[in-house]
Amino acid sequence: MPVGLVLMKWDERVGTEILAKYPEEITVTDKTLMQVYSTHEYSGESGMISLMVGSLNIASYYTGPEKGYYILLLLNLDDDPDAYEGGLADTSRIILQNLEDEAYLQLIPSLFRRLSVYPTLNAEQRLAMTYQDEIKRMIINRLREEGVVSKSELMVWLKDRYKQGFVDLEGVLIELIKREIIKEASVKGMPSELIFLTNDIIMMRIPPVQLLKDPADRGLPSQLVEDYRTETKKFFQNYRPSENDNLTIIDVLINPQVYETLRLLRTAIVTRNDLEKLKKKGVDDVDEVLKMLWESQMIQVFQDDRNNEYYALLSDFYVELIFPKYLINIIKEEYEKKSKADQVLIEYLNVLENTYINLKAAAKSKE
Repeated sequence: MPVGLVLMKWDERVGTEILAKYPEEITVTDKTLMQVYSTHEYSGESGMISLMVGSLNIASYYTGPEKGYYILLLLNLDDDPDAYEGGLADTSRIILQNLEDEAYLQLIPSLFRRLSVYPTLNAEQRLAMTYQDEIKRMIINRLREEGVVSKSELMVWLKDRYKQGFVDLEGVLIELIKREIIKEASVKGMPSELIFLTNDIIMMRIPPVQLLKDPADRGLPSQLVEDYRTETKKFFQNYRPSENDNLTIIDVLINPQVYETLRLLRTAIVTRNDLEKLKKKGVDDVDEVLKMLWESQMIQVFQDDRNNEYYALLSDFYVELIFPKYLINIIKEEYEKKSKADQVLIEYLNVLENTYINLKAAAKSKE
């Protein structure tokens, strides 16, 4: 587990300068900071490096010379720095978006907590966090329209579209490749590497089917069963999937305390006493968790004739990778319009075929 987070900047006059740290009591020597700075300077590129300095195990992320910030995650000796790379890239984005009036200062504790659990996030949470990142979302949306784009063109396009400034394209692409959403490849005759969309993300609210089959068996008094079914039906009659709604729910999913509560609510309809037991699993503020779930319209509260309250999942959320069959039509259109070179489209068909074969093989091995 990480033991601390340090935000540092290089100042030509004074050298390394700590802008923020958490917890406050952690200490990092000037010599150590200088070593981190020198290691990044050697590569000269944005991104993460890891190094051991005495008893310190450090994962450090450099935002690049344009902004010049260093985010240092201090780890225990047996921690794997590479496990935090995606989380550090995400943290750097949030900090850079909150530089004005030093708004990032109040975010440092929550960013540290978020980083601490990053390696333990499951596939659902990681996929949700991927889509939450504005740059990654912009790339995915662009590739949904075209399927394939050159890396150089993508960089120019992002700089033009992303007005907040800094874009660590290499770091972003590495994360998307890890998630198996894109593939990067070279094609003979093309001056730049190409970025192919290989899997898309589907996400939407879904009814809590298992709970609705027999709410009484899941903990809801029998006299409240029809009320629960009615409320759920009413909600989904008016529900229309949207990006804004998806992003609202993602904010819930990636909060460790809320997600732990959601895991329980997916299996049972519970009382306040049941929720209080989650404190053993790190849910320290049950009221705040319930507030977030209520405001995002994910739970409904029912009351029996003795004024006992029951918390039930009103809507669950589904997020998963899907094979983008629709891209075959896009490739066909691009061939007819001659908007992409033939060798690029042929390579894309090969990439999609290999992706599909691998997906089928993975599904078969699971069976």
